[in-house]
Amino acid sequence: MDAETDHGRTLTDEASERRVVDIAGIMEAIPHRYPFLLIDRIVDMIRNVSAVGIKNVSINEAFFQGHFPNHPVMPGVLIIESMAQTAAVLVVETLGPEARGKVVYFMSVDSAKFRRPVVPGDQVHVHVVKQRHRGNVWKFQAVARVDGASVAEATFAAMIMDRAG
Repeated sequence: MDAETDHGRTLTDEASERRVVDIAGIMEAIPHRYPFLLIDRIVDMIRNVSAVGIKNVSINEAFFQGHFPNHPVMPGVLIIESMAQTAAVLVVETLGPEARGKVVYFMSVDSAKFRRPVVPGDQVHVHVVKQRHRGNVWKFQAVARVDGASVAEATFAAMIMDRAG
């Protein structure tokens, strides 16, 4: 049975430890805001293991004004950023209160591949799996999918640090 906590922002299934995080919970976990908040919901998270984030792609996104006029395509680097944001929520949710006031920064991106364009109307499912965690450094494997088909994948590392002044 699901139990609501944190003012209805996070749902927990006690038996499986799977969690759902809505936009309010995401905004509590990471500092990103419009126009750079690139995930709308975490639909399946197992702390310290994996997360699936959702990005609903709309023609109203600011980047479509220039990428590309009359042929809107979501920039690949923003798909990678949506992977990083999904991973950052996973890190913060895994660490709990210890992570409050901290930021997750990219350290490296490896083996990035782009399989097909992401366009307005697509719903991107960002699957992130923790590969390892040592100290404040985390490494992830991620795949972004639209309608079950891979659109991008990457391996990346990130570091959690205190926010600068």
